[in-house]
Amino acid sequence: MYQAPDRYKRMISAKLPDGASLGVAQGVHDDQASTPLRDVQLISRAQLAPFFAAANILAALLFAASMHSSIQIVLMGGWILAVGGINIAMTMLARRQAITHIGRSGRRVPHWLMISDVALRAAVWLSLPMMVFAGLSPSDQIIAASVIAGLGVAALGLVAVPTAAMTWMTVFVTALCVNLFIGRNTVPIEHMVAIIFVIGVAMAGVMTVARWAFHQLKTNADVGSQSESASLLLQEYEKRGVGWLWQVDEENRVTYLSSRMVALIGRPSSAIIGHALPALLGGQKEFGAVLYEHKPFQNLEMELETGRGSRWISLAGDPIIDHAGRFAGFRGVGSDITEVRQQQERLTHLANVDVLSGLPNRGRVRQLAGEALRHATSSNVPCAIMFLDLDGFKPVNDTFGHPKGDAVLQAVAKRLVDEVGDMGHVGRMGGDEFAIIIKDAQSRKGVQALAERIIASVAEPYMIDQIEIRIGVSIGCAFGPIDGATVDDLILKADLALYEAKNAGRGVAKYFSSELMSEQEDRVRLESDLRAAVASQQFHLLYQPLVSAKDQKLIGFEALIRWNHPKRGLVPPPVFIPIAEECGLMMEIGQWVIEEACRTLAKWPEPITVAVNVSPKQIQMPSLPQLVSQALARHKVPGNRLELEVTEGIFLGNNSSTLEILQRLRQLGVGIALDDFGTGYSSIGYLNKAVFHKLKIDGSFVREAGTREENVAIIKSIVQLAKSFRMNVTAEGVETAEDFERMRNLGVDTIQGYLFGRPLTFERAGQMVMGLAKKAG
Repeated sequence: MYQAPDRYKRMISAKLPDGASLGVAQGVHDDQASTPLRDVQLISRAQLAPFFAAANILAALLFAASMHSSIQIVLMGGWILAVGGINIAMTMLARRQAITHIGRSGRRVPHWLMISDVALRAAVWLSLPMMVFAGLSPSDQIIAASVIAGLGVAALGLVAVPTAAMTWMTVFVTALCVNLFIGRNTVPIEHMVAIIFVIGVAMAGVMTVARWAFHQLKTNADVGSQSESASLLLQEYEKRGVGWLWQVDEENRVTYLSSRMVALIGRPSSAIIGHALPALLGGQKEFGAVLYEHKPFQNLEMELETGRGSRWISLAGDPIIDHAGRFAGFRGVGSDITEVRQQQERLTHLANVDVLSGLPNRGRVRQLAGEALRHATSSNVPCAIMFLDLDGFKPVNDTFGHPKGDAVLQAVAKRLVDEVGDMGHVGRMGGDEFAIIIKDAQSRKGVQALAERIIASVAEPYMIDQIEIRIGVSIGCAFGPIDGATVDDLILKADLALYEAKNAGRGVAKYFSSELMSEQEDRVRLESDLRAAVASQQFHLLYQPLVSAKDQKLIGFEALIRWNHPKRGLVPPPVFIPIAEECGLMMEIGQWVIEEACRTLAKWPEPITVAVNVSPKQIQMPSLPQLVSQALARHKVPGNRLELEVTEGIFLGNNSSTLEILQRLRQLGVGIALDDFGTGYSSIGYLNKAVFHKLKIDGSFVREAGTREENVAIIKSIVQLAKSFRMNVTAEGVETAEDFERMRNLGVDTIQGYLFGRPLTFERAGQMVMGLAKKAG
């Protein structure tokens, strides 16, 4: 077999900017031949060429758009074509050279040629600005100088060749200085200083990156052969503790296993090498089946019993094929994911449990109600749902503070669980509202007796820190499927019965019946009232401040819809929003909210933002992105000033269409926040879909963080999870300075709560915004 000369056999392995590996031959005796370092530079230069060209072209378009009224269109068009043409041509040349001028057969690209490429592009781009600068107005001169200074940062696309980056920066700095000298009598000195500062920082940063990049390329090029590089990488992988390596032969017998995995299995190496890996891992049938297929696999999770207890591991592997094309075993990687799974389990538990009371939360209550209703429909055994609202609880919070109020809620939860026992499930809907799901409600008298016992039990005094507190409870009850064939229907009927109990003097239980209001009459009246509310502007928005945790500055508001019903008075959103969704009015109401929010933003200065809540039904409407886009355009508001808050309920139903709508909204620049994270449905699997920019921590976590260490751990987990997905975190319900300091120290970005302001009218919120603007001025 032919043996190539040694001088052509030395190979290097280099890591490129995109993380790929490159093997190129080094001819060491030919001065004109390509070198490993130059090969890597050419390839890196080609990979960065589109960015560099795009920066030039976009900057030219920006300059043309800013100067269209000051420069002749023919001159401007020719200049843009010249800039675009030369940048596209040079990009294609760089890519071709990265193919034809590397390796042992490639000829070296002269260094002066790469410098000339950069100098030519700089000269073409600067030709028009330099020619017209003296004749521009002072404001246009400032814009032109700013664009020139900004384009200097495009040298980041040349960092693979530091001299090219220096050439680019030198030409642009020189051109900028010349122009500023020309405009010394027209451009204010403060603008000159700012522009010079920008180009100076850019030059220092670019050259620092260029030196670092060149050093990295040179270091990688000097590593040696591909085998040496691979060995170093494998050693580094194992040393860092991110996982382990494994390899088996064609009969699944271990030929290599990292020491970390050996320690985890807890056997000596002699009892591992040469033994079947599936058997060593506890006889995992699924693992053995995957290996038998001789196909690549990844993310295969399995539980492993070790001396340290049960551990979870994740494996990935690829089949080994020898030179003859025969299967020779598997090699792959593995990692210990025990902590990740435990964190997921904690967050999943958190998604179904109310932290304060330990009871099922609103989302879990809906699930339990659905299960009970399905059982009732199939077995003809009715179920029941009770809605409970505490009477006189608000004064407890106002008089004694939230800590004692929370203690009362915990005591109420315990009494409810004791009274209900095995009859059903007790859940907390939020605030001072509870729910009870009774799976077997054949005995109506039994349900009524339970309601009476609950009213009597809750009415017993509570001793909290030697303070006697007395409250009561009102109960509304509905039976399924008699009163409602769906969960929403049943919840509505129970809520209407609760409303009647409140009107009846409180401390009583009411049951939905035809005498109270037939289902059809109730639906027609509520639908009519909602339509009238939109027409007569019975809705209005309140605005609760959002402040930066870093410097306590006002950054925006959350817009909260309120309905002033002519007869009922203030109707809370949880009551009328579900009805609006059922009646098909949610889009109209949601459109009004978005329109009102955009109208408000148009009256307030940047960078103040406004967040609005969007219901799960509304977020599933395909026309929502177009509606938002039209509202933003109508009021001339940039998308990044509007934020849409959604709950984890959006992950029920057609997830793919919902994610598509969210992605379309993000393309408009609109922010998407996941509200009340951890209080509804488990949505961890959807956080990596690149649609959310913010997580909002429910206020119940915040208030308990001072007394419950597990709450601090939960908030830490949420913040860590959000940061790993590059999302901001907002803490709701911050009411004390201690809460604020705690949240800031835990890494929360934004604060919302009574400490910084209750929901305000538009006028009061506007006064805050204008006051902030005056201070800034």
